[in-house]
Amino acid sequence: MKRPQITGETIWITGASAGIGLALAKKLCQHNTVIISGRHQDTLDRIVEQHPSMKAVVFDVTDKAQISTVQTALIELTPYLDRVILNAGNCEYFSIDKPDWLIMERMMQVNFLGMVHSVQASLELLKQASKQNKLPHIVGIGSQAIQAPFTKAEGYGASKAAVSYWLDSLRIDLAGLGIDVSEILPGFVDTRLTQKNDFPMPFLMSVDEAAERIIKGIVKRPLQYAFPKRLTGLLWLARRFPRRWMALQQQGVSAKDKSD
Repeated sequence: MKRPQITGETIWITGASAGIGLALAKKLCQHNTVIISGRHQDTLDRIVEQHPSMKAVVFDVTDKAQISTVQTALIELTPYLDRVILNAGNCEYFSIDKPDWLIMERMMQVNFLGMVHSVQASLELLKQASKQNKLPHIVGIGSQAIQAPFTKAEGYGASKAAVSYWLDSLRIDLAGLGIDVSEILPGFVDTRLTQKNDFPMPFLMSVDEAAERIIKGIVKRPLQYAFPKRLTGLLWLARRFPRRWMALQQQGVSAKDKSD
């Protein structure tokens, strides 16, 4: 049986200048109209030059002053949006020995409020798709970090947990408007962010593989889709045996301190 495809849609992807967002844009632009967003015009211009079927709108998702400008730019490009993929995000790790408490604020600004700002900029165009009897879809990229606590992830994990709850509530409130909401929970993906990590990353996958899995998943419009399943299973065990998981995390920290 042929796998369902995403074709003929107008799709907006945030955080699309690198990593998972860019990989998604490259794959989806072959059969769809794809609008990419990122913070830097020159980076977006280079991507569009290589992929002329894409369109670009500059957006720093942390800057709420840009929401109206971005909304206007999107309206100038398309009368509606079939799908938005809210991928913009960042990761910083918190050190209890040398605490930078502003990490909590920065993570919420990018990962949580950035997603809120993106929905604010695109909601009217999603509503327009619904009015035309289309099936608009919001896809929020979260993280499997919410499945169990990780050392140094106080800011990152908390921001992704906020995303998860917000998407769950948003799904209820948008159902009457015919707008679906899905949350995607990737595991470790080989990007510029994870390449800075100095700890083991089980089941690490390439951005292309992650993008393929995300596309395959969102075709079915799930409430939540987590991958890879091996990591999901491991984190399920972590929730069932929280003291053992905490001990393993602490052992990892102690081993790293000794190696340093």
